[in-house]
Amino acid sequence: MQTTRPLGRTPQRGDAHSHRGRILATARRTLRDDPEASLDSIARAAGVARRTLYGHFPGRQALIAGLTREAAHELRQAFAAARAPDADPVEAMTRMVLAGRRHPGEDAIRAALAPAREEAAATLRRGQREDVFADHLPAPVLAHALEALMPALAEENAAHPWADPTGEAAATAFLVAAGVAPQAAALQVRDVVRRDRAAGAG
Repeated sequence: MQTTRPLGRTPQRGDAHSHRGRILATARRTLRDDPEASLDSIARAAGVARRTLYGHFPGRQALIAGLTREAAHELRQAFAAARAPDADPVEAMTRMVLAGRRHPGEDAIRAALAPAREEAAATLRRGQREDVFADHLPAPVLAHALEALMPALAEENAAHPWADPTGEAAATAFLVAAGVAPQAAALQVRDVVRRDRAAGAG
């Protein structure tokens, strides 16, 4: 006797959703323990075929982006749960900070970004010695702060790509946050974009 499939998500879509969730959960744990872990090792740990992982995340950057989006979603939920409609601005911000102090995925994201963070800290340290970056914070602390700013800039640019198609505004904001004067930051970004375009056209 032939059975009728229930309405709703097809088995293929259900499997795909399950695989994606398993990959992200495994990546969190694996990258927290070993920031240099390969995508192949993450696929093995998740119990999925290599092609399945690459079907969801074609590269390491895509996987980190997936972890970041998931963490951002969880953080928004935490903020929503902690929201108090009648709170004054100080109380509201306090609630947000407390709600977001830790969330799943943060450790994995921070671990995966460790090599880039070390390079950023070294660059900031050199810029502080040359008096082009702010020195109100030690370079590693400033690198952490700027690292936290990057997803917000990227998310805003993704939501409104027409507003900053080349990413110049985001890059300028990042330099300003590091202590570069706004006009100098804008000039620097424009110069880099112009030189890169010229090199690409050559």
